[in-house]
Amino acid sequence: MANDASGENRYRLILIQGFRLPEDSPYLHRKLTGPKEETLMDYPVVAPLLDGVDWELHGGAPTTYGNWAVENRQEFIHSGAARLPIVKEACESGKYNGIVLLGGGEPGAQEAREIARPYGIPVASCAFSQMHIATMLGNRFSIIDLAESHSMYYYNLVVQHRMTERCASLRMIDFPHDRPGEEPGRPLHEEKRKARAGERSDAIEEAVAEAVAAIEEDGAEVIMFSCSGLFWLQPFVQARLDEMGWEVPVLHGYRCAIAVAKMMIDLNLSASGLMFPGDRPVRRRRKRLF
Repeated sequence: MANDASGENRYRLILIQGFRLPEDSPYLHRKLTGPKEETLMDYPVVAPLLDGVDWELHGGAPTTYGNWAVENRQEFIHSGAARLPIVKEACESGKYNGIVLLGGGEPGAQEAREIARPYGIPVASCAFSQMHIATMLGNRFSIIDLAESHSMYYYNLVVQHRMTERCASLRMIDFPHDRPGEEPGRPLHEEKRKARAGERSDAIEEAVAEAVAAIEEDGAEVIMFSCSGLFWLQPFVQARLDEMGWEVPVLHGYRCAIAVAKMMIDLNLSASGLMFPGDRPVRRRRKRLF
């Protein structure tokens, strides 16, 4: 491990899940307990970025809206509010010098940055990190999403992060999360199982088709995914585009967020005190321009 001048590990990260479903939820399709390497989704893909890093995984706050995965605005605001006390506790503990918010829709990300800024702790999240890395790799990027309500929430994230001129399009494959009162759809966990078993996956086929359309029709030069439930598609879509001859990077949200957190630690940066001012800042601006 790389140590700093104090002898501590240079990177001391806490990775915080976006939410935690009840153990008896019929919509839970991943492990909640056990070694962190087994409960962190897509760990084999993420592992190289965590090599030599002192990291912990927090399972996230229990959902307060129901027992299904977050997808629409009201569910995201529930999850964001529930995650903030975890961020506050992590900052106050003194154990970490970087926070990574897992979850493609990054619930509570801006508020978490506000909490962490006085501690000098950078906070990285998946949408923010993917979009900014995408703009370093190409002129414009496209996003692949999984559901109508989720895509409109994510549309607002593009606006919030001031990426409307760099985002070529937001395209959707129709794989919404299952929830009460709805007919069972096409579960993504089953698509993942089939893909990793070498079987045909409709999710991969449709994601590749939308990625190609984004390149050919929308002018995208980088592809990213909106929801952590789609991140497993990254290596499959990247391989298919490579086979077709499209030299287009396909991003993975967790990888981007971890890389951005490490970069900010290396640069000794967190967030601007003008973007996230304290309650009584020493200097105060009289005007803000748009």
